[in-house]
Amino acid sequence: MSESTELSRSGRGTARTLAAFLFGMGTLHFVVPKQFDALIPEQLPGSARAWTLGSGVAEIAVATAVAVPRTRRLGGLLATLLFLGVFPGNVKMAGDWVRSSKPLPLKAGVLLRLPMQIPMILLARKVYRQAA
Repeated sequence: MSESTELSRSGRGTARTLAAFLFGMGTLHFVVPKQFDALIPEQLPGSARAWTLGSGVAEIAVATAVAVPRTRRLGGLLATLLFLGVFPGNVKMAGDWVRSSKPLPLKAGVLLRLPMQIPMILLARKVYRQAA
């Protein structure tokens, strides 16, 4: 098997993983929107629910772009931007939970979630680079 074929196969697996994750998260925005509404910073105009549903549509659209080989490079770029764009919501959620009366292990889990954005951004960048 040639090196380019091997790279192509590993790139497809990476893209499939990213697409599945984005599709799953996007779907959850419609299944359990209340949980996502709480992530929306109050400074944003409009209703939290509109932002929740809009971001769900965006995640499903980006998942589709990543899944289709012809649009995979654009999808990788959009996924990178999406993960950067939702980071303020993750920071808001962490701050809300730290100030809440939730048990310490739950608070720690939410704080540990913040650095987990880094591997997601790196995965999206990898899909972008491998699709080049």
